[in-house]
Amino acid sequence: MSERMRKINELLREVVAEQVGDLKDPRIGFVTVTGVDTAPDLRHATVFYSVLGDEDEFAETHEALEHAAPHLQSIVARQVRMKYIPKLHFKVDETIERAMRINRILHDIEEE
Repeated sequence: MSERMRKINELLREVVAEQVGDLKDPRIGFVTVTGVDTAPDLRHATVFYSVLGDEDEFAETHEALEHAAPHLQSIVARQVRMKYIPKLHFKVDETIERAMRINRILHDIEEE
């Protein structure tokens, strides 16, 4: 990844993370925006996030974030100077969940 794309991804992550915290939708649980992956043509950006809670809270939060995507895009357009403002897509970041699962497996092996 080029330095330019890394900076764009980080800038978008900061703006989206700040704005997600300000959303008033009760369906949104405790969300942490963990990263953004922007397409090279700057037309689409995948926002990775994690949520504390069960499967129902994951589903409700995902639905609420997808619903809020146009609003978040308009805020990004006002705060970030770019030729194209990417369309935001939200995806659950499974890295933390996988790390916790591996940690549990290693802990179980250690106990044996």
